[in-house]
Amino acid sequence: MMTNTTSRRPRARLAAIPAAAMLYALSQGAGAQALNNQSLEERLNTLMRVVDEQQRQIQSLERQVTNLEMAQRGRGAPGYGAPAGSEAVAEQPGADGLPVPLPPLAQVTPGAPAPGNATGTATGVPVNPPAPEGASAGGSPGTTNPNAQASGPGLPQGAVGQTQKAAEPVRTQAEEAVVQREHAPLFDHKLTLDWGISDTYYDRRQLQLSGFLALDAIFLGNINLGQTKSHQIMADLDTRYGLTDRISVDVDVPYVYRHSQFIVGGAGGAANTLSDASVNSNAIGDVNFGIYYQFLKETNNIPDVVGSLRVKAPTGTSPFGLKVVQLDPDNTNLVAPSKLPTGTGFWNVTAGLSVLKTYDPVVLFGSLSYTYNIARSFDDISSVVGQTQPATVKLGDIFQLGAGVALAFSDKDSASISYTLALQPSSKTKAPGGDYVKVPGSETTAAVMNFGLNHVVNRHLTINGSVSIGMTPDAPNYVIGVRFPYTF
Repeated sequence: MMTNTTSRRPRARLAAIPAAAMLYALSQGAGAQALNNQSLEERLNTLMRVVDEQQRQIQSLERQVTNLEMAQRGRGAPGYGAPAGSEAVAEQPGADGLPVPLPPLAQVTPGAPAPGNATGTATGVPVNPPAPEGASAGGSPGTTNPNAQASGPGLPQGAVGQTQKAAEPVRTQAEEAVVQREHAPLFDHKLTLDWGISDTYYDRRQLQLSGFLALDAIFLGNINLGQTKSHQIMADLDTRYGLTDRISVDVDVPYVYRHSQFIVGGAGGAANTLSDASVNSNAIGDVNFGIYYQFLKETNNIPDVVGSLRVKAPTGTSPFGLKVVQLDPDNTNLVAPSKLPTGTGFWNVTAGLSVLKTYDPVVLFGSLSYTYNIARSFDDISSVVGQTQPATVKLGDIFQLGAGVALAFSDKDSASISYTLALQPSSKTKAPGGDYVKVPGSETTAAVMNFGLNHVVNRHLTINGSVSIGMTPDAPNYVIGVRFPYTF
């Protein structure tokens, strides 16, 4: 009768496990008892020997790890994880027919692939050997894997996502606030309510001459100095919505309060006497609405390019036809308009193009626009009481350009500086049946320097503060404002 030795071996090995555990426990107990019986110097010597032994084990383990990694790459001594068919040392059977184990300290990192797994080594470091020539990741030679993605430096294969999204730069919240403020509205189907308030201040002085020159050198008449100080406070609500990932629309409704102080000299015929008067007005301003289209989305190589088309309606109070009246019956020099305008009185269309590029933490932006003012006929453009003068008025079209830079100095805060220049040629008027005639002194050049601060409160609310300083006489002295865009 033949004995099945193959079936007996597993049972014998299982029976040997409790015995081995008992022997290990006894040895540990004996070792502890021996340490208790030793002196302090002997204990230190024993610990030194243990440390030396562990150091040798660590060095041996490092050599094994190096051999394993080299074997995974097809170089050096074979080991765990070596390609099929290689004579791996770890797979050579020992005296009991089992693979030779690693030293006791050579433990695999928790959660790392087990030895022999093609995706890793004994140290838990993933190893991705290059695919054979003509074969793609995850496919056989000569086939193409449609889900495979090209990976760049520092990016795992197959984990990048779509190529375009991988190339798009990731902006911080502060940089997104700059994009929203300086470039264009958001294009991700979000409703944004942007409420803001601003104060625009003008201070204008004008020398008024009433008389004539005698002998080309002597002026006969009155010389007065006129000064106008004006504050224009505007509160507006801009409602924006992204229709698609490239198209956005908005509508802006302003409400304007104006306060002007008129100061003139020569009251009562005395050149050194001043008189003044104030006029206030408030009403809705010119409502405007626009549409934005994103031509190019920003990547690592190209900037973000957005085109816009805006239309402004003459919903505010027109400046034409407002009469200038004498505010003080005893002072013929002090005259001012009966009320102040809150709009331009014209329809206009503005086509613009803005460009933005992010170089974290710096954002560069620029814009170019052209505003076409549509000619309009008025029943009366005269400012003289009791006089009516119908005419067609054509304001000069405006060409504007600007550029700036923003710096995000934290994830939620950024600062910006920019320059804006607006050029407007002379306006023209045309009497019924006549030709257009230029209005003297109506050509303007307005240049301003803008400074801004942005703070992201949370994922919904942002606070944008700005100060603009006029650099030419045609520009306002300053404009200070704050906005609170809230995105749902």
